[in-house]
Amino acid sequence: MAGEEPARILIQPLGPSIPDDDVTFVTQALRAFYNFEPVVAERLPLPRAAFYPPRQRYRAEKLLDFLESRLSERVDRVLGLTSVDISTTKGKSSDWGILGLATIDGRMCVLSSFRCRRHLRKREDARIRLGKVAVHEIGHTLGLEHCKTSNCIMHDGEGSVLTVDSEYDLCLLCRETLAKSHRLNPNDFVAPWPK
Repeated sequence: MAGEEPARILIQPLGPSIPDDDVTFVTQALRAFYNFEPVVAERLPLPRAAFYPPRQRYRAEKLLDFLESRLSERVDRVLGLTSVDISTTKGKSSDWGILGLATIDGRMCVLSSFRCRRHLRKREDARIRLGKVAVHEIGHTLGLEHCKTSNCIMHDGEGSVLTVDSEYDLCLLCRETLAKSHRLNPNDFVAPWPK
């Protein structure tokens, strides 16, 4: 509605090693796609309760629990951003390494640059992948499920970071779904990565 402040996404850096340039790029990616105002919070240490010693990684669902405290009347969504390896339970695997995790129709997501750095052709590909994962995970919080369209940003990674490389935009169906929620950026779309 006219005169209303846009809803805010709090971008919460977790841990000391996520570069400021990665945080800035994620902010740009979210602005390109969504009608939210990204706000970057001060870095917080990773919560010890989320650490999984057997695999030396952090459990994504415990990070989501931690991020829940960052929600407020002024913050509509929280996106946790880290560079450490994160995992969750998937199928028969009790500790599956992931790029990110979100609550469908929820308000929180967490993503990591750790797996974005695998099988790189160029160094900047890791940052681009991270931006696409941010758009993907926020899409989940807005109710989007995994999409069957292979080059849609909401397509399931199917266990490989390489699927992200062929993605550019949301498909028409995903865009139409989000348009109904008024969460798509109403301005002309320009992705912060090449086609």
